[in-house]
Amino acid sequence: MRIGVPKEIKVHEYRVGLTPASVAALTAANHEVVVESAAGLGSGFADADYVRAGARIGTVAEAFAAELVVKVKEPQLEECARLRAGQVLFTYLHLAADLPQTQALMASGVTAIAYETVGSAAGGLPLLTPMSEVAGRMSIQVGAYALQKASGGRGTLLGGVPGVAPGKVVILGGGIAGANAAMMAVGLQADVTVLDKSVARLGWLSEYFAGRAKVLMANSQNVAEQVAAADLVVGAVLIPGAAAPRLVTREMVREMANGAAMVDISIDQGGCFETSRPTTHDDPTYIEEGVVHYCVTNMPGAVARTSTFALNNVTLPYVVTLADHGWQDAFKHDAHFAQGLNVHQGQIFHPQVAQALDLALAPLRWAA
Repeated sequence: MRIGVPKEIKVHEYRVGLTPASVAALTAANHEVVVESAAGLGSGFADADYVRAGARIGTVAEAFAAELVVKVKEPQLEECARLRAGQVLFTYLHLAADLPQTQALMASGVTAIAYETVGSAAGGLPLLTPMSEVAGRMSIQVGAYALQKASGGRGTLLGGVPGVAPGKVVILGGGIAGANAAMMAVGLQADVTVLDKSVARLGWLSEYFAGRAKVLMANSQNVAEQVAAADLVVGAVLIPGAAAPRLVTREMVREMANGAAMVDISIDQGGCFETSRPTTHDDPTYIEEGVVHYCVTNMPGAVARTSTFALNNVTLPYVVTLADHGWQDAFKHDAHFAQGLNVHQGQIFHPQVAQALDLALAPLRWAA
């Protein structure tokens, strides 16, 4: 099969769909890989590295002409125009918060498989996990910067110093992203509270952090009280494939101290703060209701090399399966992989996407 790897064009997106090592695995299996010139530079891979791995360096048109297109971020509208029926697109999509992209993919006729909705027998989202880990860890890093006075923050050091209380970090959602955020905040010696709706997850968090972080049930009263008292709020809420629930209202934000900070990891699914709006690495923050907001939709792109390696660790086996067997046979043998199908021949196949965008849902006919 011919596999195309285009260069990412989202603002300050430096990741790449395949590393040279991944390309080598595919070419060793007699697949052809076309990598757009300079696609890997942002992650530290030169064209020569891909040539040594067996790839051919080509143009953007040649990369998008392949039978299987492997990307990182959702295709921008100009990229959607390059897609066609009969092709397979394998990348992050986050369609529930993006009607224009959804409509463009439907119009193209492409078969679009989303990393973030591929399931597993264990019940997790294996292709979303590494980027959730990266974003969770980054959230404390960027949140600490947002709290600095020069960034518009209140001038709070999260770890405090002897004789001065640490900053209060509130994390909404105790899943992969939230737990990783808590690990970093605890490591900085902040005062950390994690809220989640799952009693089982709260038990795991309580045992894991062993008193170093407090855990609370995520009901409306607890959320309101904790947000009002926070120096930094991290939104790490996920409903697979669906738009993120708005857990923090504008009224709650108004109750926060001037110069407090909020980081919305859920922004690529629409955001979990009512005051959130998407930002880029070019202009990552804004102040709303006196609170600094960081709402970059591709946070892991800032640490592209780490993120690309982490992503390829989990995506390569699926790319190999698609290349070896085609998507229909792959789905027939793995119902969890089939959960990744979002768009095919102009129809929506993921229930949460259809519900979020008020579109008709087509029945999945290829799952095991």
